[in-house]
Amino acid sequence: MSRAEDIFQKLVYFGEDALDEFIVNHQSEELFLDFKQAASDGKNYNTLHKDDRRNLAKAISGFGNSEGGVVVWGIECSRDVEIGDVAKAKVKVKNVHRFLSWLENAISGCTIPSHNKVRNHVISVDEEGDGYIATYIPKSDVAPLMTSSNPAIYIRSGSNNVPAPYAVIAGMFGRYPQPNIEIKVTDKKIEALSNQDEDILYPNSIDNPPEQYVKVSFEIDGENRSNVIAREMFLSANVISDGGEYNKVRFSNYNQMETIPGIEGQLNIITRPELRLPPRGTIRFCSCEVILSPYAEEDFQLEGVIGANMAMPRDFRIYIPKNRLRSFVAKVIRGEEDYNMIMNEFFQDFFRGEF
Repeated sequence: MSRAEDIFQKLVYFGEDALDEFIVNHQSEELFLDFKQAASDGKNYNTLHKDDRRNLAKAISGFGNSEGGVVVWGIECSRDVEIGDVAKAKVKVKNVHRFLSWLENAISGCTIPSHNKVRNHVISVDEEGDGYIATYIPKSDVAPLMTSSNPAIYIRSGSNNVPAPYAVIAGMFGRYPQPNIEIKVTDKKIEALSNQDEDILYPNSIDNPPEQYVKVSFEIDGENRSNVIAREMFLSANVISDGGEYNKVRFSNYNQMETIPGIEGQLNIITRPELRLPPRGTIRFCSCEVILSPYAEEDFQLEGVIGANMAMPRDFRIYIPKNRLRSFVAKVIRGEEDYNMIMNEFFQDFFRGEF
């Protein structure tokens, strides 16, 4: 996971608490993080204020031409002589959902070519409808990006977006297009089973085996979201902790891949040299079954990465704290909660990656 994505995920999962932490710790603007106050209040116009649009365009160009970054809308900065601009106070964005709509409408027209992977997230919103927004700008696959209103090509330098020198621009034009393999999780299913079902998961020889267990199954696919052919695609997954002696992780259906021997609980696979994946094509890496028993003794943690030759690797992770693991298994076995809520809890709260 990139530094920019890590910051964005922190804002998504911790919300306004993350902003408070920025202020308490005097977080400075840096290579992957920018703070902005929103000028758009809707009093005299019904679109993004020109200052906000200019800041958004510079950020998309600068972060997109570099290694990515995050803009937090709703933070006032103060100047620190030693470390630069630091987070000073929260200044709420007026009518945050309206501001979100204006951002979404402006993104495609901010740069040439447009950056179609920019994402926005409402961090929090109060009773008046005011709040804060984070804009995640990943590294662009089609750099260089030029701002459209006041044509310039920016790069991120320290805590600022600055016009790129000629030599840097020349290097960008010479960059060979790279494949981009992104993870897709499909065929998701969660079910509660009895120990007498299927393949008798827990033999009678085991002392006090669980009477019931939960099976979470899904497919891990890779999609080539670039304009070039991808080769030597790979997946590595490692079970750091299975959460208890009765829990298991099973990988299967990776016969089209070359297997690289690893330690127990680890899968290392790569496509054969002759296999190629065209742009927008999808390949199935493997099937995965996560077996969870009611006896949770520790956190569950599985970490993995997918990618291809010359492509930026994409990390994914399943992490379930011990207490939430027990609660999740109990809810599935009882069958009292809506199935969609159960699915969302596992694949949105526990399964993390760039989708």
